[in-house]
This record gives sequence, C-alpha cells and structure tokens, in this order.
Amino acid sequence: MRLVDTIKNIWKIEDLRKRILITILYVVIYRLGSFVVLPGVNPDTLTSLASQTSEGLMALLNMFSGGAFSNASIFALGIMPYISASIVMQLAAIIIPSMQKMQREGESGRRKINQWTRYLTVLILLIQAPAYLLNLDMQLRAAGASLPSGFMYRVFATVILAAGSMFVLWLGERITDKGVGNGISFIILIGIIARLPHALIAEFNYRLISSSGGLVAFLAEIVFLLFVTAGAILLVQGTRKVPVQYAKRVVGNKQYGGARQYIPLKVNAANVMPIIFAQAIMFIPISLASYFTGGDGTPSRFIQVLSDNTSFWYNFIFATLIILFTYFYTAITINPTQMADDLKRNNGFIPGVKPGRSTRDYLDGIMDRITLPGALFLALVAIMPAFAQILGISSAFAQFFGGTSLLILVGVVLDTLQQVESHLLMRHYDGLLKSGRIKGRTGSVSAY
Repeated sequence: MRLVDTIKNIWKIEDLRKRILITILYVVIYRLGSFVVLPGVNPDTLTSLASQTSEGLMALLNMFSGGAFSNASIFALGIMPYISASIVMQLAAIIIPSMQKMQREGESGRRKINQWTRYLTVLILLIQAPAYLLNLDMQLRAAGASLPSGFMYRVFATVILAAGSMFVLWLGERITDKGVGNGISFIILIGIIARLPHALIAEFNYRLISSSGGLVAFLAEIVFLLFVTAGAILLVQGTRKVPVQYAKRVVGNKQYGGARQYIPLKVNAANVMPIIFAQAIMFIPISLASYFTGGDGTPSRFIQVLSDNTSFWYNFIFATLIILFTYFYTAITINPTQMADDLKRNNGFIPGVKPGRSTRDYLDGIMDRITLPGALFLALVAIMPAFAQILGISSAFAQFFGGTSLLILVGVVLDTLQQVESHLLMRHYDGLLKSGRIKGRTGSVSAY
C-alpha cells in the first residue's frame, strides 16, 4: 500500500497540505466561473457555438478554456491571450537587443518584462473580445436569437471578457505563489482534463451502443492511449547530458570548483511551440476559404484538403511545418555561443574540448544531431490524433491521443509531481516512485 503511505506523508507536511488545498480552491473557482454565462446570452441557444468548436482551431481554444469558449462564459477567452503575449515577448527578447539586456538584469528585468506582457495581454483582449462577440452574435442569429444590440453593450461585454481573462491570469499566479505547480500551465491542464470525462464516456457509449467492436475495442483504445502517453513522456524527458568539469581554485582554506556536472540538452527543446505555430499557419487558408471558391461557389480542392485533418496532404504539410518550426524555435532559444561563454567565464570546460569556439561548435553539433529525431517524434505525436480518427475513434476523444493537449498534459503533470516529490524529500520522506526520481520538463541539474 505504498500509495496510501505516500498520501499520508503528503498530508503530514503542513506547508504541502496547505498548498494542495489552496490549489484545489482556486481550481474550483476557475471551473465555477467557466459556467457563468455572459449577460444577455440565453444558454439554451448555444448549440450552434458548441458545434462550431468541435473541430479546428476553435476546438483547441475551447479545450484550453475547459469548455468556457463554447459556454459563452465570462472566462471564454481564458488564458490564451496571455500565452500569445508571452510568445510575442519571447520572440521580441530574441530580436531586440534592449530586451536581451533587460533579461540579463535579473529579477528587476523579469518584472519589467512581465509587466509589459500584461499590458500586451490587455491589448490582445481588446481585439479578441469584440471578435468573439461578433462570432457569438452570428452563431446566436443562426439559432434564432441574438445578442443585445447597442454599442454600450459591446463595450460592457468586452470589459467583462477582458476582466474574466485577467482574473484567470490572477488565479494562475496565485497558484504559482501559494499552490503547487506552475499556475498558468495548471490552468491550461485543468481545461484539458475537464473535457476528458465527457469524451471518454461518449466514446464508451458509442462502442457499446453502435456495436463497433464493443468493450474489446474500447479497451484496445485505452491501451493505445497509454502507449502514446508513454511516448510523449519519453519525448518530454529526453535529454542529452553533456559532462562539464569545473577547475579547482583555493581561496584561503577553502577549495571551490572541481565538481563534475552536466548540461542537459533537451531532445525537444521547443516543447509544444512548433505545434502551436503550425496549427496557426494551417488555419489561415481555412479562414480565407471564401476567396478560394470554385466557379459553383464550393470551396476549392486545396481548401477541402486542408479542412480535412485526416487527409494525407494535411498531415504531410502539418508534419513538415512542425519539423521546420522545431529547428527554427530551437535555434532562437538555444544559444551555444552564450553557453560556451558562460562556461568559460565560470572556469568550466567540457572534457576533451577546448573552451571558446571549439565548445560552441561541439554544443552546436550535438543540438543538430538530437533536434532531428526530436522534431520527427514531435511531428508523429502531433499527427497521432488523425491516425486515431482514421482508426474509428471519435474526434473528441482522438484529441487526447497526441498534439498540443497531450504534451501539455504530460509536461505539467510531471512538473507538478516533481514539486510534490521535492517537498517529500526535503522532509526526509520517500519520493513518489519506489526507485529513481521524477524529472520535469526542465531537467535536473544545470551546469550554469
């Protein structure tokens, strides 16, 4: 009964117990808020919006918001505007020298960048909220209803949506400070998990009622899902450990340095960013479908192919974009030159490699070799939901067989369990595993 003993040990640690209870409280508040409908919207008329969010980019946004998008909730925009602002600021920090300098200023620089990210989030919300209201009004009119007319209502609803999204951001930050895990990632995780029970029950009923394989087929799907999850865990945790030796130096009666550590170079350093970028690119032609219609007014063959996420060309283009974006994002986030300079500055060196330029070329060569299998595996995980649909799995349940949702779910769960285990080990309790330790996305030891 090791699980029971582990739960007892977790409950004995007062600080960890409080953090878990606070996290649960904030999660409950977030889930309750996702069912609070915008003023002036009749919940019974939202069936058309639910059908619109069953596939494509809308389905992804709806999943990340835990269904709040299709519920026309005050939390409909969720945490994604902040994620978009963070991505823009990350890219800007790579391109703009002044922001690179600000990043190296330490805590004060990070506070400034975080403040600018919040301002950018509000700006994005002021653009996304009216667009969401316009789309919501169109869907309601299709169902025989509409939003209240008037400019002041649109302003009022925009403020509510923006405030709801910023409140979700505040909840995520409180989870980070007082709870367990990274709050922003945890909010996304909760949104993904909230859709899982409904999709699982729907798939179970479909297999039993339609006689499509019955219980045996459903169990085979679960086993397949476990294998895919195990592969995603290997992708998230895969690292190439580069040994680093630090020179010894004596100051007074104490000896410093001489320790042998390692630099954990991740096989998938880009995480889920290539999939997000590729999905955004793939959605652009579909959004412009009205400009590519044939002579009879029907969408062209090109648009029809890109609209079918189970077609060969859709998945081929999607996988190719993911591989290209993986190389691009890895190149702009991993800087071998800076790593080599930091090692040289701290009297560190890689055994058998000269400091400076040789170290940079060595690290660059390693990244080139490990990025290719990481990119190919990431592309395979990204198109796995399409294979699941081809095998007869419903689209709602197939989303959990790969893609952004599975990678985020695996990464956040590993990070959260790693924090719980660190609390246990600090109090001299056993870890969560009988042997070994849980490693999150950030690896275990950094050389600098």
